[in-house]
Amino acid sequence: MDNNNVKNIDTKNLEAAKRRKRTAIVVLAVLAVIVVFRIVTNVIRENARAERIAAGSDVSVSVGYPSRRTIIPKMEFSGILDPEWQAEVGSKVDGRLEKVFVREGDTVTKGQVLALLEQEDTSADLLNAQGSFMDAETNLRKAQSDLVRYQELYDRGAVSEQTVDDYRFARDNAIAKLEAARGNLQGMESKSAATAVEAPADGIIYKRYYQEGYYAKYGTSLFAIADISMLKTVINVPEGQIAGISVGNEAKVVLPAFTGREIIGHVTRISPVADIPGHTFATEVSVNNTEGLRAGVFATVYMTGNPIENVLTIPPYAIVMRDDQQTVYVVNDEGVVTRRVLTTGYFDENAVQILNGLSENDQIVTSGQNKLREGTKIVQEKDKIGSIK
Repeated sequence: MDNNNVKNIDTKNLEAAKRRKRTAIVVLAVLAVIVVFRIVTNVIRENARAERIAAGSDVSVSVGYPSRRTIIPKMEFSGILDPEWQAEVGSKVDGRLEKVFVREGDTVTKGQVLALLEQEDTSADLLNAQGSFMDAETNLRKAQSDLVRYQELYDRGAVSEQTVDDYRFARDNAIAKLEAARGNLQGMESKSAATAVEAPADGIIYKRYYQEGYYAKYGTSLFAIADISMLKTVINVPEGQIAGISVGNEAKVVLPAFTGREIIGHVTRISPVADIPGHTFATEVSVNNTEGLRAGVFATVYMTGNPIENVLTIPPYAIVMRDDQQTVYVVNDEGVVTRRVLTTGYFDENAVQILNGLSENDQIVTSGQNKLREGTKIVQEKDKIGSIK
């Protein structure tokens, strides 16, 4: 193929590519015009709808009034059933585990020896401290005797006052050394006693961390003990529900791990200060573990709170959330709605307690709120009680 033919083919390919490019640009331009047209049309339609509503177009909604009633709060919470008391038992001195007397699952009593550490070094230190204490006692007796004798000589004029002062100083120094020896002896006695690791309270061994022969440093946890005769779960009660709970209230505790077994507990503690930022109160529910339940399992707590009498309530579906605030639409005498912020208390699927923001005479919108905006005018339908259009 000669050079002229090659040039002609390249020219044709280039022109074809240009035509495809122009076609693509035209298609994109047409699509862009269609998209812009639809966006503008929708905006115009929504603006017109908003203008009609603002101008007082009729909207069909349902209305009602707040009512007073007695609320018996029923609440449900989740938690974990933990031991009433549990602690880590550690070594008070350095030493090798010579004897371990308990295993996981063993029941122990307060003061029971759980393990022994090697005692050779501590026994030697204790004997040395005892000897030092006895030596200090002997020196004090000698210093006191010398002071008495030289005081008598001074009274007869046989020695100077300076000599008596020197022996008085020696007596005081012997007293100080005796107290130091006493402190050292008490420390050695405590250290020697610490080689016997004891249970701090009644409970059950649920962890034994080391076997005999392990060298334990001061503070090393050797055992974990728990008292499971009483179990407790801590639940977080919201601010709006805490007024219905008091110490002593009965609670039903359901344990899913035990095929939904139910036990009865009681509220034993309510935190005096709310946890921030959740505004919840840590509330402790305790149960008597007479059935030998295992600790650490999930629990669902059901409680019936104290009756709240003569409170103002509205249906929960009347509330509209706006900017994380609970609000409701209130209808005035002219049928115009305004949004009002509420302060609420206890709530369930049937009623919401109103603490502030409404009165019994306020007519509120109970359904159809999604059709409303501030200033919308509605007209009551005469043949339907509780509805307007």
